[in-house]
Amino acid sequence: MRQILPSFSKRPTFLLGNLDGVAFTCRDFHAEKVSPDSRGLPVVHHSRYVCDLPPDHRFPMGKFPRVLHFLFQDQIVSEQQVWIPELVSEEILNCVHTMEYVKNFVNGKVEEKAQRRTGFPWSKGLVRRCRYETGGTLLAAEVALERGLACSTAGGTHHAYPDHGAGFCLLNDLAVTAQYLRNSSPSPSSSSSSPAGRKVLIVDLDAHQGDGTAFIFKDEPGVFTFSVHGDKNFPLHKQRSDLDVSLPDGTEDRQYLSTVEAHLPGLLDSFRPDLVLYDAGVDPHHDDDLGRLRLTDTGLYQRDLYVMKTVVARGIPIATVTGGGYARDVDKLAVRHSIVHRAATQVWKECGM
Repeated sequence: MRQILPSFSKRPTFLLGNLDGVAFTCRDFHAEKVSPDSRGLPVVHHSRYVCDLPPDHRFPMGKFPRVLHFLFQDQIVSEQQVWIPELVSEEILNCVHTMEYVKNFVNGKVEEKAQRRTGFPWSKGLVRRCRYETGGTLLAAEVALERGLACSTAGGTHHAYPDHGAGFCLLNDLAVTAQYLRNSSPSPSSSSSSPAGRKVLIVDLDAHQGDGTAFIFKDEPGVFTFSVHGDKNFPLHKQRSDLDVSLPDGTEDRQYLSTVEAHLPGLLDSFRPDLVLYDAGVDPHHDDDLGRLRLTDTGLYQRDLYVMKTVVARGIPIATVTGGGYARDVDKLAVRHSIVHRAATQVWKECGM
C-alpha cells in the first residue's frame, strides 16, 4: 500500500491557539467531570452509555464500556485523560429534533411501530443512554475546539431524523452537535459586522449512509455532509448528502483508502470548516455482521490515521465518534472500535499536541 499519510515538520496551529497550561472547569464545557491531564488525548466516556436490552438483542450494547477497558488495559489511555459528559438537555436536542418528538421520546409516549423502526424497545434507561451519548459527542467537539482533537467512546447515530428514529438511532448526536455549535458561536473567519455560525464538515465513514444527517442539513450551507458507504446496504432509500460515495460489496483496503484520499483534502481546502466531526464506523470491517465491505484491522487504522492527520495538518479541530459495528463477540468488536482512539493517540504524539 502506498504511503498516503501527511508528514509534519512542525506542530500544527489550531484556530483557537495553544492552550497548554489552561485549567478547565466543568462550567467551560457540557461536562460532569473534566480531565485533570492536559497533556494526553482527551477521551470522552460515560458509564451510562449503556442500558438493558432484551436477551439476544442484535445491538451489541456491551461494547461501549469494553472500549475503554481495552484502552486502559493496553495502556493507550489513562483514567486521567477521561472527560465525563453531562446529560444533554431537551433544549439542546430541540435545535435539531422537533419538540414533540423529544417530549414523546423522553416521556415514553412512543408507539410500538415507531419502536420497531428504531430496533429498540423504549425504556427510561434507553432515554438516559441516548442523552448521555449525545452529550458525549457534544463534549468531544467542545474539547476538540480547545485542544485540536478529542474522541468519544460512543456516538454516530446518523439514521435519526428530526421527528423519528431509525436503524438503532434515536437522537442524531452528530447533527445536534453540529447545529448547537453553529448556533452558539460565530465562525472565526467571519467578520464582526456579518457573523456566521461555525462551518462544520461531517465525515461519515460508517458502512451505512448517514441518511438522517443528510436530510437534516440538506438546506444548510454551513454544514457539509460527506458519506462513504455501501451502495446496496441500509438504508434502502438513500438521502442526498453534499457528497455521497457509494462502494460495491466486498470493497477492500486499497480501494477504500484511495476513495477517501481522493476526496477529503479537496473538501477541507474548498469548504474550509471550523470543525470536523468524524464518524469512524468499524462496520466496513470484513468480520462485521452488517457491513458487507472487506476492510482489515490495518485498513481501519490507516483510514483513521489518514483522516485525522489530514485534518490536523490544516489546523482544523476534529472530534471522533465510534459509529456502527456489529458482531456477537463483544470483546473483539470493542477492540475494533478502539482503533480510532489508538490512531488518535499516535496523531496526538506525532503532532506534538
